[in-house]
Amino acid sequence: MNVKIAFTTTDRIHVNAHFGWAKEIDVYEISDHGYEFLETLKFEGDLKEDGNEDKITPKLEALNDCTIVYVVAIGGSAAARLIKKGVTPVKAKSEEEKIEEILTKLVKTLKGNPPPWLRKALQPKTSTFAEELENEATV
Repeated sequence: MNVKIAFTTTDRIHVNAHFGWAKEIDVYEISDHGYEFLETLKFEGDLKEDGNEDKITPKLEALNDCTIVYVVAIGGSAAARLIKKGVTPVKAKSEEEKIEEILTKLVKTLKGNPPPWLRKALQPKTSTFAEELENEATV
C-alpha cells in the first residue's frame, strides 16, 4: 500500500514551515518497503497575510491526494478544511524534526502495527453523503 505524505519546509530537510506561510511543500510516497521523493509543490504570492483564506485554497487542492501533511503550525480553519478533504494535519515535535526521520519511522510503523490515528488516516478516502450530494448538484 502506497501513501503520499507531505511536509511544509523551507530547507527540504526539516519540517519548519507554518502551513499557511509555506512556499514549498515536499511530497513523498511511502510504503512498508520504504519511501521516495515525488515532488516539491511551490506556492507564490503574499502568504504571510493572516486571515486570507484564499491563500490556502491552492494548497488544499494540491494536497488532495496526500494522506498526511506535517506542519510546524496550522490555523484551525485550514486544519478543518484539510480534514474535510481526508488529509490529516500532524504537528512536528519541533522545527528541528527531520523529514527523513519521520519517513523512516512511518515506514517502520507501516510494517508493524500502526496506531489507530494512522490506520484511520491510511484508510481509502470515502466521500461523505453530503459531498456526494454536492458533487451531483455541480454536474
